Amino acid sequence: MVGLPHNCRAIMQRANPPGIGTLTEKELLDRLKVGVFLDQNKKKYWIDPNNYNCFMVFARDFTITFGRDKRYWDWDSFQETSKVFIEIVFLVKVMWLDVRGEIETSDLTPDVMYEVVFVMSLKDAASGWNIPVNLKLILPDGTKLERQEDFSSKPKKQILETVVGEFKTYQGMQGKIKFSLWEIKGEKIKLWKTGLVIKGAIIRPK
Repeated sequence: MVGLPHNCRAIMQRANPPGIGTLTEKELLDRLKVGVFLDQNKKKYWIDPNNYNCFMVFARDFTITFGRDKRYWDWDSFQETSKVFIEIVFLVKVMWLDVRGEIETSDLTPDVMYEVVFVMSLKDAASGWNIPVNLKLILPDGTKLERQEDFSSKPKKQILETVVGEFKTYQGMQGKIKFSLWEIKGEKIKLWKTGLVIKGAIIRPK
């Protein structure tokens, strides 16, 4: 018998609907292969073929500078499954781009190499991406991993998976993995960025 994934029962206490946490072990494993939604549909949780925990943190769970101001960002519902709608965010225009998310390391399977990947797309009319964007991963011990990505040559109207970084979990790991997407140099030259669509970020075994 494979057994339940790491911290599974505790994670399932946050599932939608709540009653799903009462499933038998076999029923639960079958359900987790498809995935369940957590935290009022702000996250999705599933397991890979190795029984390792995987998550998607949807955009509504992010901290986005000016994210509540419709002059700069707008929100819409997206049908993720036949019964579940999640929210995605559209960039109207900003010069100061700052998008941040996080996940608890206690939810992740120990002794596994994980990667964090933003899931986004660019609209046909997207513009202002002449300056590379910065991607940062901050581990619980304060270690920072940073890289840049050039969006100016990315294809339009296609799903883009942009890697933030990777890290190795360990037994007893505590604290949060923080990840961000930002670009602020454009403000100095009055460069408006437009047309970015963000669904969320995947945290998955590499």
